[in-house]
Amino acid sequence: MAQKIKDELSGVETTGHEWDGLRELNNPLPKWWLYIFYVCIAWSLVYYVLYPAWPLGSTYTKGLLGYSQREDVVQKIAEAKAGQKKYLDAIAGKSVDEIQKDKDLLAFAMAGGRSYFNENCAACHGAGGQGGKGFPTLADDVWLWGGSTADIYQTIQHGIRADDGATRGTPGTGMTAFGKDGILNREQIDQVTDYILSLNKKQADPAKVAKGKTVFEENCVACHGDQAQGSVAAGLDGIGAPPLVQSNWLYGGDKANLVETITNGRAGMMPAWAKRLDDATIKSLAVYVHNLGGGK
Repeated sequence: MAQKIKDELSGVETTGHEWDGLRELNNPLPKWWLYIFYVCIAWSLVYYVLYPAWPLGSTYTKGLLGYSQREDVVQKIAEAKAGQKKYLDAIAGKSVDEIQKDKDLLAFAMAGGRSYFNENCAACHGAGGQGGKGFPTLADDVWLWGGSTADIYQTIQHGIRADDGATRGTPGTGMTAFGKDGILNREQIDQVTDYILSLNKKQADPAKVAKGKTVFEENCVACHGDQAQGSVAAGLDGIGAPPLVQSNWLYGGDKANLVETITNGRAGMMPAWAKRLDDATIKSLAVYVHNLGGGK
């Protein structure tokens, strides 16, 4: 039988348990801690009765109060949508230019457009519209397919070279692969590359520049213009050819990247969003993108 004794050093009575001469002191939990613990147990029992608690296969106990956090969230979302409806209806019924002129609608469209942009566009164009290699910047003044709010709206709707029946640019086409298709040889590509570098005040071989100018005039002027200023497509027609005399290169403006571009061509594609997003959302996106800092 266990014998309880008082420990000489601590003055605390032992539990009577002993292992190889080691005795266990009897230090019970503080009363206040035990009372709180008992209250928590009692509260949990009350909670089980009043609120949803126990899973029962595909359902669960509903509780006497019948409260559902899920239904509460659904109700709040419905209330938020009801509050937004008048603005969404107004946006759906107005053109993007009219939205720009309406102070209240513009503020609402900008707030919604930021959210829609982060969900659908930022993966390619960056959170601030700064773009990346192969994905154009949306915060500058270079717009191959028009930079007005109406142009941006149309681009988001129909995409670029997307197969939706009303796309901008022909699906599956892009810049000609001059080297791959045998239109220009390596020497000519090297020459025209130096000519483009010279237009941008970069180091280039003067002898190659002179010959490259001829190659450019014979093969590149039709799209990029005689001053390499590029061309903006009008409506759903034409070719959106980038300027070659600015620093915002979509695929890089150094010699290696230029050679690669001229040799193999480029054929970027933007999806059409008209079948994925409703019209009010696309209009909000167009307004938001136009106000990122670029646009016309």
